[in-house]
Formats: sequence, C-alpha cells, structure tokens
Amino acid sequence: MTGRRIVVMARHGESEWSKNNVFCGWYDSLLSDRGMNEALECAELLKQSNYTFDKAYTSLLTRAHQTLKIITEHIGQPNLPVEESWRLNERHYGALTGCNKAELAEEYGESQVQIWRRSFDVLPPVMDKSHAYYMSIWCHPKIVAHSYTSSEKFPSTESLKETMERVIPYWDNFIVPHIKRGQRVLIVAHGTVLRSLIKYLDGVSDNDICSINIPSGIPFVYEFDDDMNVVSSKKFLGDKKRIEEGIARAASIGSH
Repeated sequence: MTGRRIVVMARHGESEWSKNNVFCGWYDSLLSDRGMNEALECAELLKQSNYTFDKAYTSLLTRAHQTLKIITEHIGQPNLPVEESWRLNERHYGALTGCNKAELAEEYGESQVQIWRRSFDVLPPVMDKSHAYYMSIWCHPKIVAHSYTSSEKFPSTESLKETMERVIPYWDNFIVPHIKRGQRVLIVAHGTVLRSLIKYLDGVSDNDICSINIPSGIPFVYEFDDDMNVVSSKKFLGDKKRIEEGIARAASIGSH
C-alpha cells in the first residue's frame, strides 16, 4: 500500500486528581466532569473531520479508557478493536504521587517542581511501600494481572527518559507494523507518553522537550510516508484559541 499513513493521538480528559492539582501518575483516577466534556469535545472534532479507525491503543488506566469509550461511541465505532498496555501508562511520579503541585512549589520552589514535571531525565523520589498510595497502585487488578504475565520490572519512579524506554519499543514493535499495513490507528494515552512519542518522532532535543505540553481532550494528527518518515507533525484539530488555552493549562503548576 502506498500513500500517507495517518495516526491520531489524544491525551485523556481531565482527571479528578488533575482537577485537584495533584500528581496522578499510575494512580487510577477517574475523569472529572470537565474531563468527560473534554473527551466528548475530542470525539466531536474527530467526527467533524470524518476520522474512522481500524485499531486503538491505550493504557491500563481508567481515565484513558473512559476517554476512548466516549470517542468510539460518538464516532460510531463502539466495537473498535482496542489493545491496552502498561507501557502506555502515564509516567510513574514516584513519591510525588498524590502531592499538590502548588504546595510542593511553596516547599521546594516552582523551578524544582517544573524540573520534576518536565525535565528529560530528573527522577522524582522513589515511591516505597510506606507511601499512602502504594497499595492502591500495586493492587490494581490490571497491574496484578500484568505482573503475572510480564517478566519486566514495573517502575517505582520515572522521568521522561525512563518513560520513553518503555513507550518507544512498544510503538516500534506493536503499533508501527499495523500502521505499515495501512491500518488507521488511534492512540489515547497520557501527557508524558505522548511527549515521549513527539520527542522520538520529531527528534526534539532533551532541552526543547521541557517546553512541550499536551492539552487534554484535543486530538492531534501525524502523517507518515511508506517508510514511516514524518510528513506532517502534531497537527491539532479544532479552534486555535482553545488549543492555546489547553496548552497553557497543561503547562501551569496551578493552585491549591
């Protein structure tokens, strides 16, 4: 098959924990009311542009599945085949999980919090067994099930660098072969996962990736040639003002 291959990516809608301005990571927060509306907005943008898909990929986390379900139902593809993987989970924020970003900024300084959030290779403190959300994460049924079927060690903290080390092989080995066969692919995932893919696909430097933020609930499109070279990069759908507002919101540390 010749011609351009199109992949649509979207970050899930706002979660309850994001609404409360706390680091979420692997904690399985649900979508907020705003997040549900953002998912529907995402779905409507795809519907207006007449996008349909052959396969979708997402993480194990409920907020991504909720977003994907809203999208597939709204575009008339409720039975779209879906492959889920822990490799598409949000980065693990370690001991920062459950901490309010603005409160951390008061204690450690805004620059340190932004380093934890957006730097390429600075790890947050490790989450140990005494952490308030340790059991909530590691007793999650899907995580438990994957622990029995995978020999890979799950993280206790991650930067973008470590996240890329699981995301990019999954992209190359599991997603790209379907794209090369001409399948239309939808990826609904998380901010750091999508930043990982953007860094890899667009060759973004370690420094420049720090300033890239992904708005929730706004789909963006990549086009590739037959050899999977990027032809068109990160084209957001929808209103320019809404996109700019979403990016600014994603960049902000927020308030209490």
